[in-house]
Amino acid sequence: VALCCGARQQPGQTRLDLLDRNLAIFREVVPEVVAHAPEAILVVVSNPVDVLTELVGRLSGLPAGRVFGSGTVLDTARFRARLGRLADVSPRSVHAYVLGEHGESEVLIWSSAQIGGLPVEHVLEQAGRPLTAELKATVDDEVRHAAASIIRGKGATWYGIGGAVTQIVRAVRDDERALLTVSAPSEGLLGDLPACLSLPRVVGAQGVMRTLPPVLSRDERSALEASARILCAAQGKPT
Repeated sequence: VALCCGARQQPGQTRLDLLDRNLAIFREVVPEVVAHAPEAILVVVSNPVDVLTELVGRLSGLPAGRVFGSGTVLDTARFRARLGRLADVSPRSVHAYVLGEHGESEVLIWSSAQIGGLPVEHVLEQAGRPLTAELKATVDDEVRHAAASIIRGKGATWYGIGGAVTQIVRAVRDDERALLTVSAPSEGLLGDLPACLSLPRVVGAQGVMRTLPPVLSRDERSALEASARILCAAQGKPT
């Protein structure tokens, strides 16, 4: 069951700004969904997706893995598409992740990004586009603020998130064991920061089957922990 109910993000709002309205909606909806579909896997799509995923886990009482959020699957797709355009290759040949919050504090993971199995900086150098600090900053801004730009332009982001949810649901339906950056609890993965956030996770017929902790640079680790602290605060957890 994909949970897409809730207020949509308005121009100038962050995803966390939607919290109070959507918490109230989910407190009504989730018990009814579980009552009518007790064996379902619940995929949270509404924003703020990480905070709502934590709430749905508590409200549903379902086992770990059967409740998770769409997380940064869309952000990761945007990151890969942007790198693919820079290198003039298909995004299917790009392996790179956006982790943490689906929101302002998300973290683009550059240190392990690859194109065709090669380091991204090596491929971009060959393509005549050296991976400078300025280029990284431009890509980061485009990926991080893509939704805000689309909302300003047409009022909502329909097709991107639709494609992301389709990918997630297909992974469950077909037991693909796909590696997706969905949002789920992170206990034991980031020290004592137990927030729901996005990490690379294997998704199949049982939902989230396991998490693959990423290899991070020191700066990326610090940024991911900062993102986790923001989400712990929003989820009412001590940091």
